[in-house]
Amino acid sequence: MKHILRNTLTLLLGVFILVGVLYAENWHQWRGPNNDGISHETDVPIQWSQTENIKWRLPLPGEAASTPVVWEDKIFLTSAEGNALVLMCISTEGEELWKQTVGRGNRSVRGGEGNSAAPSPVTDGEHVWAFLGTGDLACYDFDGNQVWHTNLAERYGSFNLYFVMSTTPLVDKDRLYIHLIHSNAWVVLALDKMTGKEIWKHKRKSDATDECEQAYTSPILYRDAEREYLVVHGADYVTAHSLEDGSEIWRCGGLNPVMGYNPSLRFVASPVATEGLIVVPSAKNGPVLGIDPAAKGDITDSKWQLWKLRQGTPDVPSPLIHEGLIYLCGERGNLTCLDAATGKQLYRERTHRHRHRASPVYADGHIYLTSRDGIVNVVKAGRKFEIVARNSIEEAVAASPVVSNGVLYLRSYQALYAIGKK
Repeated sequence: MKHILRNTLTLLLGVFILVGVLYAENWHQWRGPNNDGISHETDVPIQWSQTENIKWRLPLPGEAASTPVVWEDKIFLTSAEGNALVLMCISTEGEELWKQTVGRGNRSVRGGEGNSAAPSPVTDGEHVWAFLGTGDLACYDFDGNQVWHTNLAERYGSFNLYFVMSTTPLVDKDRLYIHLIHSNAWVVLALDKMTGKEIWKHKRKSDATDECEQAYTSPILYRDAEREYLVVHGADYVTAHSLEDGSEIWRCGGLNPVMGYNPSLRFVASPVATEGLIVVPSAKNGPVLGIDPAAKGDITDSKWQLWKLRQGTPDVPSPLIHEGLIYLCGERGNLTCLDAATGKQLYRERTHRHRHRASPVYADGHIYLTSRDGIVNVVKAGRKFEIVARNSIEEAVAASPVVSNGVLYLRSYQALYAIGKK
């Protein structure tokens, strides 16, 4: 009898541990576990203020638009601190654990809206990597010890952009993938994540001119049972690249047509992928494309374009795909919902008429839309538009929300907020 009871208790303990593991989701990169803005957690807060449902608020040393990342009980974020650019490690209890200076020479743009701490860090659970608009790229262990440091602007050409380099690296297996798209270089890189050494470099071709030579996007991975590759977006094209050597698998133009060419159509919003579909935005109310991941070669205006929305792209926030629906958050707060299979518009509704820089996030049946003035609209997911909550911390926000272990983290220019039950 004692033997049966002991086995039963062991089984129950295992179930409880499994449920806890499934519930406590790490948010290890800018757009979450699968780099698509989707959280699989439940019981995520939908209402808060500067005081209501705030677990803690930690003042930060300076401004930045980068999104924090979370691994178990540690949060990592980059920030300006005067002229210095730092990587911080913060406990999920709101205590600063360590801070390291990664680079110097902060540059602010658009009246302080952006700066050299725009790229978000990434982690694999043992190490964390920080990239900055100065070109500094460094790897640290979880105790704050530097493993290596390099400068990509010195290695691959000084950055020449109208604003600041904002791309976020992508960590996968033993590699870091990053693209540098600006007026001095169009390169896609695979680096050894533990040394920073180059594994391969691909020189990406383009006929873009003027400001279109530059991009503020981040690379994504497409992976299913049959294929895997890197997707790079910028300089008038979206391209797919072999993970083995960076060679081009397909490319798609038509996002900035030759007839009526817009010399300021620089891409900021990044693509997003789900199985069987890659959604590609453009800029400045231009087109949005739905691309078949099986594509090969030049697919401009081809059968590999499953659909095309001719106008209505988000300018800065990246698209979101969830359960067959695509959500596009416009710069001035208009939310557009499309059918993912056909690209047909289901609705286009106004939320909050203010500049939106953060990308939308899905959690527990809701879409979170964050505006620069600190207001977050929570919209019910689905084919019918409904705002279920509107919240404000009354501080400027450009970073995207983060969800981990039932807590919503919101990074303002002044502080990091942990939102949830106290």
